Amino acid sequence: MDEQETERSAPAPSTEAAGKLERLEGILAPFRKVVLAFSGGVDSTFLLAVLRKDPAREVVAVTALSPTHPLREKEEARELARSFSVEHREIEGDELLLEAFRSNAPDRCYHCKKHLFFKMEEIRRQEGCQAVLDGSNADDPADFRPGLRALEELGIRSPLQEAGLTKAEIRSLSREMDLPTWDRPSLACLASRIPYGMEITEEALRRIDCCEAFLLERVRGSVRVRYHGNVARIEVEDAAVPVLLAHRETVAGFFKRQGFAYVTLDLEGYRTGSMNEVLRPSEEADP
Repeated sequence: MDEQETERSAPAPSTEAAGKLERLEGILAPFRKVVLAFSGGVDSTFLLAVLRKDPAREVVAVTALSPTHPLREKEEARELARSFSVEHREIEGDELLLEAFRSNAPDRCYHCKKHLFFKMEEIRRQEGCQAVLDGSNADDPADFRPGLRALEELGIRSPLQEAGLTKAEIRSLSREMDLPTWDRPSLACLASRIPYGMEITEEALRRIDCCEAFLLERVRGSVRVRYHGNVARIEVEDAAVPVLLAHRETVAGFFKRQGFAYVTLDLEGYRTGSMNEVLRPSEEADP
């Protein structure tokens, strides 16, 4: 299967985005030593780059290693942390030990974030850092994100969100700063591919990760493999659809070797939070 040849672009930063960057730098100015939740994705890498504009500022970048995160992200985060010359720590994410997470209720993200960022708070106290920072941006509160409540309860700071920076603005600013992540597809916990109420297992996460990695070697852009037991529902961006259709036998064959009986292509395409579409308003309001 040939790799999809499409150009991904981000517009030049607007005057408004430049103003928000200046606001972000002002928010960060008092912090001399911080812990940064670092996935190596678009948002956390941009935040790290802005933090490192001041070489005297100390940053402890912390990456969680877990079956809920794609294997490819681990090495990418390591390489990026090295390129910024910051201390990089990896901690084991053991959220699969939490019944409240495994049972996969709509508030599973709350329990995971509370568990993970409690560990980061411990690192902050041990290292004498002023704050724990995360890369949530101004778009995130518009989606159903119960994990944000956990961050608020623990006092975690989200400077990108505080500065009002959207994902599109972060991408355009990242491109201007020549960051390699400016056009990287959005990252998300692999558990977000599993419907609420279906138990999250390490085997399901492995199958999802394996199949998404297979697709990402062949198409560009964001890819999601939604897990419905023996059915895989593929979400890709519009430009990737013809590629998958042209090679559907190869794709279906690989997925079936991973244990799926049926392989489907979602006609609505890639969209963030598609598993939240089944939630009633009351569930979203009170996770």
